[in-house]
Amino acid sequence: MGQAASLGGETLVIGSDPICDLVLRDPRVSRRHLEVSAAEDGRFILRDLGSKNGTLFQGAAITSATVEAGATLRLGTSFLRIQPAPCGFALPPSERRRLGEMVGESLAIRELFAVLERAAESEVTVLLEGETGTGKELSAQAIHEHGARRRGPFVVLDCGALPEGLVESELFGHVRGAFTGALAARKGAFVRASGGTLFLDELDSLPLRLQPRLLRALESGRVRPVGGDAEVEADVRVVAACQGDLSIAVARGEFRPDLFYRLSVLRVSLPPLRSRREDLALTARHLLGRRGFLPRSAPASAIHGPNLQRLIAYDWPGNVRELRNVLDRALAISPGAADFSELRIALPGDPPAFAGFGVGAGGELVVRHDLPFSEAKAQLLDVFEARYLGELFVRCEGNISAAAREAGVDRKHLRTLLRKHGLVPGGAS
Repeated sequence: MGQAASLGGETLVIGSDPICDLVLRDPRVSRRHLEVSAAEDGRFILRDLGSKNGTLFQGAAITSATVEAGATLRLGTSFLRIQPAPCGFALPPSERRRLGEMVGESLAIRELFAVLERAAESEVTVLLEGETGTGKELSAQAIHEHGARRRGPFVVLDCGALPEGLVESELFGHVRGAFTGALAARKGAFVRASGGTLFLDELDSLPLRLQPRLLRALESGRVRPVGGDAEVEADVRVVAACQGDLSIAVARGEFRPDLFYRLSVLRVSLPPLRSRREDLALTARHLLGRRGFLPRSAPASAIHGPNLQRLIAYDWPGNVRELRNVLDRALAISPGAADFSELRIALPGDPPAFAGFGVGAGGELVVRHDLPFSEAKAQLLDVFEARYLGELFVRCEGNISAAAREAGVDRKHLRTLLRKHGLVPGGAS
């Protein structure tokens, strides 16, 4: 379910053969089952390729036919719909260079600001999609702070950071005695956010069994605490976020389609930092200003020279979060720096002579013989963890679940280690 292929101007072949343009895992679909091409009048030409079980359109088997967009076909036990490709809507770029805690002057970020400004003016549910570190929580906070609910609470619930057994209680609350350890009643995130905005981060981590309850809460505006009989009113505006394309999780059967449609009333894709490198100077100035290294009134031109060129040349798989950590490390290992040009910028892949990486000039790990055994071992282990996890996280494109599978460790434990080394929020060094 959910597979798709773009027709464009070419002929599209559909079947079970892996070389087909659209591959269907259906035993009743022939290896080369159907061919689809575009007609000049905007319609589509279908041609059955001698399939064993035939192609059905409006209940009748066809050998060839010309159909309109929106036509639904049946191949074996699979249903296919021919529909126009989704298209975005164009808004004039915002005149802002800052929205909440996000800064930038590129066309990509100002187009994002324009969408977030419109979102703030309404009460619709928003789905934010973007790589790790692109600013999904900051975007949600900007929507809240510029909307009618700004005086209400802004509550964040990270669905991926909670053990599965606690997610339901965190979302909907619980009554006293609902489960072992529930010594007192507790309000869930929906009730705590009443009158304001609830930000559901890493929504794709929400267990399937809880998705119907979340859908009902969104539809009715009421929640039932775990172990309770009565429903509680919850007047909230929901903003959800995930790292990847949530429709792919729907196609895999990992996320309910009805909940996806309910959440993606306004679907916003956040641009990665590598697609807006012209914002690096402004963003670095902003981050260094927050650390007190530069006056907040300092111009973006304060970020210049070879250090800026090195930042621009890097691809930033961790986006703004990684930039923040790189600058924090530079401040830590450059205590006497008077300006940006004097900071020692250490990037992954640099020759390992930088003290910030804790390695020797030849790339080997340095063993400190001047320390007690336990301290030397802990320091060496810390360096190993930072390097291993950093490369793993980049290789898995910031996907914690994929990184946990590749490393063979528990997802929760991996998240704790990533936080320890500043690769995800919450305890960054």
